[in-house]
Amino acid sequence: MNYDPEKHHRRSIRLKGYDYRQAGFYYVTICCYQRQCLFGEIVNGVMQPNLIGQTVVAVWNRLTQHFPFIELDAFVLMPNHVHGIIVIEEREIKLDPQVNSNSSLPQGTQSGSLGAIIKNFKSVSKRRINRLNKNKLTIWQRGYHDKIIRNEEAYENIRRYILENPLKWDEDEENPINPPKIL
Repeated sequence: MNYDPEKHHRRSIRLKGYDYRQAGFYYVTICCYQRQCLFGEIVNGVMQPNLIGQTVVAVWNRLTQHFPFIELDAFVLMPNHVHGIIVIEEREIKLDPQVNSNSSLPQGTQSGSLGAIIKNFKSVSKRRINRLNKNKLTIWQRGYHDKIIRNEEAYENIRRYILENPLKWDEDEENPINPPKIL
């Protein structure tokens, strides 16, 4: 099938013109494919991860070994999604030869960017989970949600939300027992 830009385009939800390789605090949410509860269950407000969930946590915690310029902050595993704060530290960003003269930012996932970090996390966790299950599960939905944390108040609110998320599972919009919101 030939590429047709009228049919085969995805609208990016990333901040236009923003370089996601630069230092900053980033809040990310990554959801399971079709909101499947693959990672365990919430019991009395506490997440009880199964083997798949434990694998996801282990892969998340090893991200700093693959990306030494990041720090991991608050994180929570939920039955069908994860929330986390990734801190990209100040560093020299090498110019990428893929940058064309018509654009200030290159196309595709840039090495060292938030997108590259999430892509690595999803890919490694999927391979490990499928190796454990001897299966080919679709683990993650396409893409992820991010928010650039711009000040201390936002940071504190997001951090609290992440840490308290299991306590609010019954009202969580990602909980499959809750009907989807209609816009």
